[in-house]
Amino acid sequence: MSRIVIAGSGSHCGKTSVTCGLLASLRNRGVNVSAFKTGPDYIDPCYLRSAGKCEVYNLDTWLMSREKVRELFVRGSSGKDIAIIEGAMGLHDGGEHSTAGIAKLLDAPVILVLDVKSLGESAAAIALGFREYDRNVNLAGVILNNAGSNYHVKIIADSLREKGIKFLGALRRNEGLRVPERHLGLALEHSGEKAERLRCAVEAGVDVEEVMRIAKSAPKIWAETRTYGARVSSLRVGVARDEAFMFYYPESLGILEELGAELVYFSPIHDERLPEADGYIFGGGFPEMFAGSLAENTSMLRSVRENERSVLAECGGMMYLCRNMTDLEGNVHAMAGIIPGDAVMTKRPALGYMEARALRKNILCDEGAVIRGHEFHYSRIEPEIPEEFCAFSLTRRNTNTSHLGGYAHGKILASYLHINLFGYPDLAERFMKTLTSSIV
Repeated sequence: MSRIVIAGSGSHCGKTSVTCGLLASLRNRGVNVSAFKTGPDYIDPCYLRSAGKCEVYNLDTWLMSREKVRELFVRGSSGKDIAIIEGAMGLHDGGEHSTAGIAKLLDAPVILVLDVKSLGESAAAIALGFREYDRNVNLAGVILNNAGSNYHVKIIADSLREKGIKFLGALRRNEGLRVPERHLGLALEHSGEKAERLRCAVEAGVDVEEVMRIAKSAPKIWAETRTYGARVSSLRVGVARDEAFMFYYPESLGILEELGAELVYFSPIHDERLPEADGYIFGGGFPEMFAGSLAENTSMLRSVRENERSVLAECGGMMYLCRNMTDLEGNVHAMAGIIPGDAVMTKRPALGYMEARALRKNILCDEGAVIRGHEFHYSRIEPEIPEEFCAFSLTRRNTNTSHLGGYAHGKILASYLHINLFGYPDLAERFMKTLTSSIV
C-alpha cells in the first residue's frame, strides 16, 4: 500500500499547503488518493478534503488505541492507489502520540517540509538533526517552503545532498498560497481555487514522480478489521451540517452507520425545523461567525427546544444549545435555551487532550466511565453550569489539572469535548440504544 507522511519542522511551516498541492496534483493525474491527518485537528482535513476530493480520517493514538489507528488507516486507504498523511505540529512534537509515532506505527516514509524564508545552508543542518534524532523514522526527503530565488534553492539543495538527504523540490515564496487557520467557513468559499494554485506550485517546484516512488517503497501493512455491534434497523440520526457546524470525524459517523443509523443532514441556519429522526447530533464548527443567522431562524430554535429525542452536542453544538451566544463583536444572540448558561467568546483558546470521567449516567456512558477526547475552543459558558447538571470531571493531559464541565440531563449530553467514536464503538452503540429507549 503506497503511503507517505508529509511532516514539518514545526507548526506553520507549510505542511498543509504541500499536502493539498500533492493531493490536487495526484488527483489531476487520475490517481485514486486517500488522505489522513495525524492528531485531533478538524480544520486541516477540510482543506485536504477539498483538494483531494476524498474523505479525510484522523490518526490519533490518544483518541484511540494503536490497533485502532492501524485499522482505521487500512480501512480508509483500502482500494486506493496512494495514501497521503499530513502530520501535526513538528515531526516529533507530542512524544508517543507524535507524527513520528504514527509514521513508525504505519511503517510509512516521511517527507519533511522546511520553511526556509530566513535560512540558507542551516536548513540542511535542521534536516540532518531531524534525521539523526530518531533513526527509526524513515526520513525519505525534504521539500522547501517559502523559498526565494533560484540561487536560494540551489544552496540549500546542494547542502542537503552533501549530507545524503534527498531534495524533492521547493514551493516559492507566495502569500497567495497560505492556508488560513481559523474561521474555515469563510475560507472554504475559495478553497477550490486555492487548491488549484497549490497544485500548480507543487507541479512547478516538486518532483511528484519521486514522491510517488518513495510512497511505493513502503512495505505491506496489515491490520484486523472488525464488525462493530449488532445493527439496529430503521433508526435515523439527524446531523447538523452547514457553514456553522462542520467538524465531524467521518469515522465516528461511519461507526453509527455500521450500527444501522441512517444519517440525515440538516442545517440549523437554513432549515425551518429538525428533520424527522430518532436522535440528533450537533457537532463543532464556528457558530460564533453565524450567530446572527442562527438566532434569526426562530422556527429551528423552537423545534430544537421542543425536541424530546436524544441529543449529542460537541463544542459549537453546545454553544448553540445555550441560552445566548455572544459573538466576536460583543453582540448577544438568543440561542436554543436548553443549557442554563450563555456562550461567551474569549480571546485566548482552551485546547488540549482531555480525560473525562462521567459524573452521571448519560446517553454515551455510565457514571464513572473514563473517555479520552480533545478540546479546542475560544469560548466559555457563563455562569458555570450547576454541578448537578455537569457531565464530566475533566483532566487536562499536559497540566494534569481538573475541572467540571459539560451538561448532562435526561437524553441531552453536551460538552466542549470532541470524541472519536471509532475509538469507542461501545459509546456509539450506547447512543444508538438510547434512540429506541424512553430512558437514558
